[in-house]
Amino acid sequence: MVEFTVLLTAGVVLSALAVAGALSLRIGQSVIPAYILVGILVGPAAPSIAGVSLTLLEGPETMRLLADLGVVLLLFFVGLELSLDQLFANRVRFLRAGAADVGISLPLGFVLGLAFGFTWLEAAFLALVVFNSSTVIIAKSLVDLGWIADRESQAILGVVVIEDVLTALGFAVLSVLLVGGNDVSTVVGSVGRSFAFLLALLAAAYYGASLLDRTFDVDSTELFVLGVLGVGALVSGAGLLVGVSEAVAAFLVGTAFGRTGHAARIQRLIAPSRDLFAAVFFFVIGLQTDPRLLTATLGLVLAAAVVTTVGQLVSGYAAGRAYGLDHGRSVRVGCALTPRGEFSLVIAAFLVAAGTTPALRETIPAFTVGYVLVTSVLGTVLMRNADRIAARLPVQLSTA
Repeated sequence: MVEFTVLLTAGVVLSALAVAGALSLRIGQSVIPAYILVGILVGPAAPSIAGVSLTLLEGPETMRLLADLGVVLLLFFVGLELSLDQLFANRVRFLRAGAADVGISLPLGFVLGLAFGFTWLEAAFLALVVFNSSTVIIAKSLVDLGWIADRESQAILGVVVIEDVLTALGFAVLSVLLVGGNDVSTVVGSVGRSFAFLLALLAAAYYGASLLDRTFDVDSTELFVLGVLGVGALVSGAGLLVGVSEAVAAFLVGTAFGRTGHAARIQRLIAPSRDLFAAVFFFVIGLQTDPRLLTATLGLVLAAAVVTTVGQLVSGYAAGRAYGLDHGRSVRVGCALTPRGEFSLVIAAFLVAAGTTPALRETIPAFTVGYVLVTSVLGTVLMRNADRIAARLPVQLSTA
């Protein structure tokens, strides 16, 4: 391996990410798979060309902080875009649509995990990985395809919100069970502390909007950005101390800021930082991925992609009909909910560090990378061809 200075390595990595991202956008695909592939190609398992290894980094240590900030900002922005007020105002339609989606999609991953020989805890983590649709990919595709002003976009984003909330809650519970081990008193204590922390955050998100509004009503852009990033990182770090994933804590902090009058300013000023740190996070996922494990999990990836894509098309269609949409728009909902991305990878990154079995520590994270690569591409293709798919399907698959 050729020796590089830290600064030169950073320059090569960032340039490679920029080129890979540009190529992905040119062919109409999400940048997430591109960033992961760059990490694989320059990581410890990188290939050699003419006897010269492409490895630039032997591990993620030098970029760990930036990657952690990427997790925090990704989930912070997911929470920021969650309108609690709109969710409550349209709760009946959203709950009908969400129930149709969750009732079909969530059990599929669990059953699939058990079918492949995983324990119930391993299968539960797998279920979360294959259940949560990618907010980043979906939101960008809605804008690119011009669907954002259409009725189906509200149904799509409403279902995504319900998926995010359930995934966050499920992740919080499973991570506590994983870290707590088999000792009942330890598990009960961990669960109690975690839920007390989550309830406090939920209460702050719902009732503390006016305080946040006043606190962050500052003219200085510099102080505003530092303050928002500081609060997000501080609360996420506190969550880790009490056994709550930093991703879940950041998600709830984002919902709190989403109820203030500063949401648009945060989007304008901090979104570029989110994109930078998120790119590093996806890159680090690639660094930690062994291509041999990707190959070993290929059968599971393909089986999961087929089963969950078909299941998601059915559940998304049912969700659209439950929301009151017609045939064509309901097909769009099913296609839009197909891609998986950031939350699945956050769960995988957690398991790499905290997994207690080879399946949790190696197999499921490697599977997640392959699964995200496949479904992010497949989902984008399905969204672009949703109207053609709708035209070829029976006009009435179910009653409204």
